[in-house]
Amino acid sequence: MTAEAARPSAPAASTSVAKIRPALLRYRVLAWTTGLWLLLLSGEVIAKYGFDVHTPSWIAVVHGWVYFIYLLVTADLAVKVRWPILRTVGTLIAGTIPLLSFFVEHVNANKVKRDFDL
Repeated sequence: MTAEAARPSAPAASTSVAKIRPALLRYRVLAWTTGLWLLLLSGEVIAKYGFDVHTPSWIAVVHGWVYFIYLLVTADLAVKVRWPILRTVGTLIAGTIPLLSFFVEHVNANKVKRDFDL
């Protein structure tokens, strides 16, 4: 089956693209935000336990809430673009490994843009 035959009809495609574009933007913003807060949290943990520096405890709380929102927007995008379960779970886990969310966001965004002509 060709890529053209696998795509939905024009009215259905325009409706789905209208929903996918903002979902992709939300996902990209939260992937970067989660990644940045995770880097900050990693630095905080290294400073606290490696160098015995007093650090603010709210960094972990903010990262936790940002990561929770990342989970929601990633699941929303995954449903809209019909990612397989392994890709979805891998993307969700990417927000827990420093620097990985940046790479996974780049790969996922390019794939969604290519698949839906965004």
